[in-house]
Amino acid sequence: MAFTAADVKKLREITGVGMMDCKKALEASDGDYDKAIDWLREKGLAAAQKKADRITAEGVAYAAVFDGTGVAVEVNAETDFVAKNEKFLDFVKGVAETVAKNNPKDVAALLETNFPGTGKTVREQQQEMVLVIGENITTRRFARYSGGVSVPYVHAGGRVGVLVDLEVEGVSDPDAVTELGRDLAMQIAAMRPLYLDADSVDAAEIEKEREIQLSIAIDEGRAKNLPEEKATEIAKKKVEGRINKYYEEICLLSQPFVKDDKLSVKQHVEQTAKRLGGKIAVKAFTRFEKGEGIEKKQGDFAAEVASLVK
Repeated sequence: MAFTAADVKKLREITGVGMMDCKKALEASDGDYDKAIDWLREKGLAAAQKKADRITAEGVAYAAVFDGTGVAVEVNAETDFVAKNEKFLDFVKGVAETVAKNNPKDVAALLETNFPGTGKTVREQQQEMVLVIGENITTRRFARYSGGVSVPYVHAGGRVGVLVDLEVEGVSDPDAVTELGRDLAMQIAAMRPLYLDADSVDAAEIEKEREIQLSIAIDEGRAKNLPEEKATEIAKKKVEGRINKYYEEICLLSQPFVKDDKLSVKQHVEQTAKRLGGKIAVKAFTRFEKGEGIEKKQGDFAAEVASLVK
């Protein structure tokens, strides 16, 4: 029995399974919907789809370098136990390798890319992991750097993954560069900078912060019973200093270096480059924290367990 693209779409709407798997199911079932659904169930794909609406706020943030290309990925699951599962970790590493080798433009493209060492796509391998592990799994985001020197760092067993991209010229000591990159990555993991430098910050964000700090400074002047004009004049002088302090909080290169807070990160990088006889610049960085920004489901774990044994 022949089938059309509309039939594939209809089966997808019925089962929630991916388009390619629906097409395979219809091919295997001669276009019969009921047989196609059974085929998907037999393959475990329909079962995997039942888990697809479960919240995935745990998992792993991972960073690594493959043949000079740096990659950071976040792959999520439902519980933190999965982060210790070797099969899950192998899947995460495979996702990172796929990003490095294929340079997909986004997560959607990544999911349709071949997974290393298999005849499956990343999406298909992910579905298989859902069946093997028994939890919903999602590949959430990735970053990829090529052309520079990438240094990865994974903190606390995958709670945070950091990737630093350095531009290096005239330095003949790669170990020293790696040590610098690792120190920077550890700083990023701990201090959570949002931007590389002041030029990277959106002007609207700084203007908003300036308004906030001006209002605070004026209120401080009023609290000292200063005349309104005088309070405003003094507040304006305070604001620029507070904006510089704000840069120290949110910009990596402006932050005090954690191993020597008398230096900024920028100054430390410059001094290291001078000592090594070359030039080093931080081009970019990525910091992924697992589950960041995902609203976790709140529940009574004891009650859930009790309900399972009734």
